[in-house]
Amino acid sequence: MYAERAGRLPGSVVWTSTPPLFQPGRVLPDGCMDLLWHDGRLLVAGPDTRAFVTGGERSGWAGIRFFPGTAPTFLGVPAREVLDRRVELADLWSAGRVRRLTARVNAAADPARGLEEVALGLAADAGAPDPLLGEVVDALDAGRTVAATADRLELGARQLHRRCLGAFGYGPKTLGRVLRLQRALRLARRGMPYAETAACAGYADQAHLARDVRELAGLPLGELLGRR
Repeated sequence: MYAERAGRLPGSVVWTSTPPLFQPGRVLPDGCMDLLWHDGRLLVAGPDTRAFVTGGERSGWAGIRFFPGTAPTFLGVPAREVLDRRVELADLWSAGRVRRLTARVNAAADPARGLEEVALGLAADAGAPDPLLGEVVDALDAGRTVAATADRLELGARQLHRRCLGAFGYGPKTLGRVLRLQRALRLARRGMPYAETAACAGYADQAHLARDVRELAGLPLGELLGRR
């Protein structure tokens, strides 16, 4: 079972999940990074360029999903270093710091609330992320091209690419593609016909939508929408 709610940290989502026994889950690319709790351990989920298929063990997970581009500021880790990876927090931070934070989460009434408290503390210590990164997300999520986004933000193409690598783990073209996938899935899940979904989300046609979904999500669109 999966449940989520808006977090107190702006733009974040707090979630919990207990997968059905022996049924793998599928985490789709969304441009985000997560701080995870599992079996008393803390991990970092890096940004994905393809679907991440979880194991079939029936054990609980909790996480806080940071708004795209913000986690590297809070965690002190460039996104490109954890791209397509799930990494023990102890591999990124000092052992003593991880022990203290892990104990704090494990002592909380529930791990999700403990993670949220930790994230709020990290954000307070780190300060606000670069506001330009939010503008990058907004522009690409609105369907602007990479060139138009760079022009709008008065950045050169190389500057934009470099900023994106650290914040999102990949360049603006891939980020735009991931955000477009999420737009399409939101529309399709509301029952919008696939051809109309493709047009509204910014695809050339329905076939383009189908190819992108299969490449990024690993399943045909119809099968993907039938999964929870």
